[in-house]
Amino acid sequence: MDNSEDLAVLPAAPLPPSRCVDLNLARLSQLGMVTHDGGRTPVAEDFRIIKRPLLRNARGDRDLAPLRHGNLIIVTSALPGEGKTYCAVNLAMSIAMEMDITVLLVDADVARPSVLKVLGLSPEPGLMDILLRDKTELADVILRTNVSTLSLLPAGRANKHATELLASRSMSRLLTEIAERYADRIVIFDSPPLLMTTEASVLAAQMGQIVMVVESERTTQHDVKEALRRIEQCPNVSLIYNKSKSFAGGEYYGYYD
Repeated sequence: MDNSEDLAVLPAAPLPPSRCVDLNLARLSQLGMVTHDGGRTPVAEDFRIIKRPLLRNARGDRDLAPLRHGNLIIVTSALPGEGKTYCAVNLAMSIAMEMDITVLLVDADVARPSVLKVLGLSPEPGLMDILLRDKTELADVILRTNVSTLSLLPAGRANKHATELLASRSMSRLLTEIAERYADRIVIFDSPPLLMTTEASVLAAQMGQIVMVVESERTTQHDVKEALRRIEQCPNVSLIYNKSKSFAGGEYYGYYD
C-alpha cells in the first residue's frame, strides 16, 4: 500500500517580508558606540583608522587590485568576551558613514547571536533560515535600518548542524551572491570565537578578510597563536588590540595588519 501521501511534508509558514527597524542611535551613542551623529569621539576616530586599510583591500586603489571577496570581512576573536561584537558593530557603523558604500552587518555567531541584542532589537529570522529553507531568500530576512546605508542579517534560528550548514554549497552560493551582487556593499560578519567552535574557522575560510580582536591583558599569547593557526589558510588577517588602558581617557583600539 502506498502511504506517500500520508508522509507528505507540509510547506513551512512563510516568513515576514523584509522590513525596516529603528536603531536607537542616542542609546548607542551613550553606550560608546559609533553613530552618524555621535561626533568625533575617540572610538569613532579609532574605527576611522581601522576601516581604511580594510576598505583599500576591498576596493583597491591605484597600486592595489581589490582582493577576491575582499568586501566580505569577518570579525572574530580567540575567546568569548574580547569585544568582537562591539568591534563588528562599530566597524559596520563607521563604514556606513562612507559616501558611496552600503553595509550589511551579519550575525554569524549562530550559537550565541548578540548583534541584535547589542543594537536593542528582538531576535528575527536570518542566516540559518536561509540555509535551512529552500524558499527563504536573502531579501526575505534582511532588516533595513534608519541608517540608510546600513542593513542587518540576523543569525536566525539555532541549529545543531550549524557547522555543516556554514560549510555547505548553499552557504558558498549565498556568500558569492552577497559579495558580487552589489559592487558598493561591504559585508561585516560577527563570527563565533575561533577557539570555542568549529563554525568560526569554517566561515573564516570563505572570507576575503579577517579581523581578529585580541583583548589586552587577558588573551594569552598561546591563545592568539592557536587562533591564528586555525585561520592560517587565510592570507589577509588583521588584529585589533582591544581594551587597552595605555592612554588616559578610556579604551584604545590598536590596529595591526
